[in-house]
Amino acid sequence: MKKLYPSAEAALKGVVADGQLLAVGGFGLCGIPEALIEALRDSGVKNLTVASNNAGVDGFGLGKLLETRQIKKMIASYVGENKEFERQYLAGELELEFTPQGTLAEKMRAGGAGIPAFFTKTGVGTLVAEGKELREFDGETYVMERSIVADVSLVKAWRADKSGNLQFRLTARNFNPAAATCGKVCIVEVEELVEIGEIAPDDIHLPGIYVSRIVHNATPEKRIEKRTITEKAGA
Repeated sequence: MKKLYPSAEAALKGVVADGQLLAVGGFGLCGIPEALIEALRDSGVKNLTVASNNAGVDGFGLGKLLETRQIKKMIASYVGENKEFERQYLAGELELEFTPQGTLAEKMRAGGAGIPAFFTKTGVGTLVAEGKELREFDGETYVMERSIVADVSLVKAWRADKSGNLQFRLTARNFNPAAATCGKVCIVEVEELVEIGEIAPDDIHLPGIYVSRIVHNATPEKRIEKRTITEKAGA
């Protein structure tokens, strides 16, 4: 099956639709599928529920979809760095399912592994556990969390071969592998594309069986979320 598509727009065509649940990789602006997010904005799909650690920043990453009001609900663990995200939530314009970061990662991982739910101590006794099943194990109380199975996953990898085997780079790996596996359809944006066999088996972080479509973006912007500069003495 041919997995390589000529553009992000082409990779999304016939896959994304109104009202879908999307899992999107990245942490802050690190390891986000920039081109796919822009193409998603340009597609005009709306009423999306997006599971992602956060929603980029104002004007970049998933922040672009908040500006165009294409997202109706976020499943996220962090709202900081995005004033429009905060504003929409506080104004009642955006639904938000706050999820502890580790729980969010496990919800995606479990969904990809075919596990419908799991128990965790995280959130017991807080708003996170309200309305959810509680159960006792070995004298400790745990809350049941449902896994995430997304209609579409949008992820970013450093390198892929033409069968979809993926290699991530350093901290840009973050939520991407879990997001990739939990999607019924996984679309990946990569910086480098190589022939099958050029990635050593031990260097493959995610096997191509999880990947449906690939788009090559050799020159992503990779915007820095926050830059701190210390002036040298005497400069």
